[in-house]
Amino acid sequence: MFKEPSQPLHETDPTLSSARLYPYFLEDGEDFACVLVLPGGGYSHVSHQEGPPVAAWLNSMGISAAVLEYSVTSEESQSTYPKPQQQALYAMRWLRANAEELNIKPSKIGVIGFSAGGHLAACVSHGFDRSEWLIDPDNCLAGTSARPDASILSYPVLSSNTDYCHQGSMKNLFGPGVDRELLASVCWEKQIHSHAPATFLWHTAEDPVVPVENSYHMAIGLQQAQIPHEVHVFPHGPHGLGLVSIADRRQGSAEQWRPLAERWLRELGF
Repeated sequence: MFKEPSQPLHETDPTLSSARLYPYFLEDGEDFACVLVLPGGGYSHVSHQEGPPVAAWLNSMGISAAVLEYSVTSEESQSTYPKPQQQALYAMRWLRANAEELNIKPSKIGVIGFSAGGHLAACVSHGFDRSEWLIDPDNCLAGTSARPDASILSYPVLSSNTDYCHQGSMKNLFGPGVDRELLASVCWEKQIHSHAPATFLWHTAEDPVVPVENSYHMAIGLQQAQIPHEVHVFPHGPHGLGLVSIADRRQGSAEQWRPLAERWLRELGF
């Protein structure tokens, strides 16, 4: 299993075969917690700096990781929905179903997403039981949950039909002229799942691309639903900070999100 640096989610399924999973599994025989990493990119590309470096950071904490390179909009297709959602939920179920072979704990599999990847992570965290997103071409995942055990949302796109929506992400995901009812179905501040996992949110107040209101309103929704959560808003820093550790992405107080998230994960048993 995972003899190559990456592999398609599925060899033949037309939806799953267009996504790739990159493994960062720890291999000393112990069962480790694991986190599925969903980079951002506005649903138009998958950002490298929010993928492998994040997996390496997780590995440094003794947590296995897998980076999902999910489908995005291309010149040939004006939209990609619902492929990313189906791919991300399948990846969560696949990790859980193969936990023993991968040396990971099936009860400690989380998700982390950045920007549009944060939107996709919210799809996993709050839409894990949506039947239209659960595909199983080999009929081998029956009874395997797609619900993550922890969710980290980093400067996430969460609102899909309000004044602070990131229009570019929604246009790339759904294409032009999308139905408002469909948009509303992925407006996560209003679609909080009653059994959603504990959630860690972080953002910068001056983010010029994805307004901080996305995280503020999500936190209010989580509070109203009594979902355990932690939210950190740092005063300075542009969009797309990632680990806040490389070149011009070093932005003062925002780098605190990493030790704060590490402590939070430890408290959850990761």
